[in-house]
Amino acid sequence: MALAQSSILETGSPASAFTLPDTRNGQAVSPDDFAGQALVIAFICNHCPYVVHLIDTFTQVAHDLASQGVATIAISANDASQYPADSPENMGKLAIDKGFKFPYCHDESQAVARAYSAVCTPDIYLFDAEHTLYYRGQFDGSRPGSGTATGADLSQAVAQLFNQQPPPQNPPPSVGCSIKWKP
Repeated sequence: MALAQSSILETGSPASAFTLPDTRNGQAVSPDDFAGQALVIAFICNHCPYVVHLIDTFTQVAHDLASQGVATIAISANDASQYPADSPENMGKLAIDKGFKFPYCHDESQAVARAYSAVCTPDIYLFDAEHTLYYRGQFDGSRPGSGTATGADLSQAVAQLFNQQPPPQNPPPSVGCSIKWKP
């Protein structure tokens, strides 16, 4: 496991366009599918201990946010040939087993991860209803073996967005396993 910290993407940056397959059902997914909605884009994967630590809470937070009108797209960009646990088939199984009500997309080319400057799993982005970046940072301060995942940082950012407050200044970066880039 290679530990990585997310780099900072400027708030106000537009969401990069993409179309990726949802591993739950093969349907194409794009940020445009959620026009007019705030949107969480989360780079995750199946095998990273940091993601395993928070996946149940992340799923619940994403479902709770959906009831507030915030959409979620989860994406794995890991090299599935080197990390078979992160294959589209295994991603789809995990999404079904965990009851995802949001897309879990496979970024085979890794172009989307590069467009977002994603570095680690998890790497969390919150866009406003115009799909401009409002928050990029950690899900919460818990880590595997240290604390219980709550989603406090993401939830606080959503609350600030809905209360029309300025974006959080210098949010703690996401910390996790590095994305497994293709050679």
